[in-house]
Amino acid sequence: MSETDDATLREQGAEFMPKFDANGLLTAVAVEHGTGALLMLAHMNAEAVAKTLETGFAHFYSRSRGRLWMKGESSGHVLKIIEVRVDCDQDALELRVEAAGPACHTMAPSCFYRRILPDGSLQRIVD
Repeated sequence: MSETDDATLREQGAEFMPKFDANGLLTAVAVEHGTGALLMLAHMNAEAVAKTLETGFAHFYSRSRGRLWMKGESSGHVLKIIEVRVDCDQDALELRVEAAGPACHTMAPSCFYRRILPDGSLQRIVD
C-alpha cells in the first residue's frame, strides 16, 4: 500500500489507525463530556491508548517520568471515558470524560486556569 493510500484510509476510512510521532506519542485532550470544558492535555503512546480503551479510564504516557500512568491513580481524580474521538489524520485524540474531581494536579478544575493578558502577565480564571 502506498503512502497516499495509507493517508486516504487514515483520513477517510473507518479503521482506527493512530499516527504516532517520532517519539511514539500522540496528543490527547480531555474534555468534560457534559459541558465541553477543556480539562487537560497529555500524551499517549500505544500502550496508553490500549489501556484507555480496555479499562474505560484515561491513561497517559508521562514524558517526564518515562512511564504509563492512569489519571487519578494517586489522587482518585480519575477521568472516566464516555467517548474517544480522533482527529482527521489520527494524530490527536479527544477524550470525552466524566471527571471525578479536579483535572489539574494544582487542584484547579482544569489545567487551563490562567489567561495571558496583553502585558504578558497571567490572570487566574475563576471557574
